[in-house]
Amino acid sequence: MALKSFVIPPEADGMKAESFLRRIMPALPESTLRRIFSARDIRLDGVRISRETVLHAGGTLKIFLPDAAGGTDLLRIVYEDEDVLLVNKPAGLSVEADVPGTVSLSELCRLHITEKDPDAYAPVPCHRLDVKTCGLCLFAKNRDALAVLQDVFRNRAVEKYYTCLVRGIMKPPSAVCRAYLLKDARNARVRILSQEAAGARSIVTGYETLAMGPVSRLRVHLITGRTHQIRAHLAALGHPLLGDDLYGDHAFNRAHKARSLKLCATSLVLSTGGRLPRLDGKVFEIEPPF
Repeated sequence: MALKSFVIPPEADGMKAESFLRRIMPALPESTLRRIFSARDIRLDGVRISRETVLHAGGTLKIFLPDAAGGTDLLRIVYEDEDVLLVNKPAGLSVEADVPGTVSLSELCRLHITEKDPDAYAPVPCHRLDVKTCGLCLFAKNRDALAVLQDVFRNRAVEKYYTCLVRGIMKPPSAVCRAYLLKDARNARVRILSQEAAGARSIVTGYETLAMGPVSRLRVHLITGRTHQIRAHLAALGHPLLGDDLYGDHAFNRAHKARSLKLCATSLVLSTGGRLPRLDGKVFEIEPPF
């Protein structure tokens, strides 16, 4: 058995044990989760609990996992070497904690690394994905790799592709679209403008249609990487993402029973100029969960 221990963060106060486990261990198989609770292999401050037990902030949760589930499979690792860790982020999990102690993808990556070496460098995300977006997220495992990858992303020496589902048929079926994006920090959203404006930043979004219909499947090339760029830009073009209740069509989402955002970072290609040769030109790809 493998033992994992977590301190319950403030935002999980009042959350049921089962929901918390699904959040902190998104790759844990459903069968293993059932086995943990059936065998009562989970304790809160030393007391065995059930899946319905309500957690309290500051409590210590200890989980005894079967050996087959106690290692790296708790994190969806796509690729790892001495410099980088590439993981498949589940939707609903923040890349970084909004509040100290919050469960995040960064924290899960840190736990993965420090399980082997408690003094190891805590991996740092090289880019961001929205909380509701799933897919490929790259972490640096040392300072030298971080400096290289920050330079790569800053200078756009990276190709990032996403798969998404949108309302309606794109016309034309493929294009490269340009606009301006203006952040609205007060309302935690952005606006897309057709002309330059004070505070607005230029954006470039490419797309190609993979399948068309009332709901179309697109492959999107994120040429610039701004906050909510794909979601807001496609909505401004008249084709909001399925499952997007911020920029999208609420009635359309309900009609298609879309309870989550259909947007996944599915492909990543880096060019480090020989500084991280194992990564140069290597195509990392995953299948979207929709």
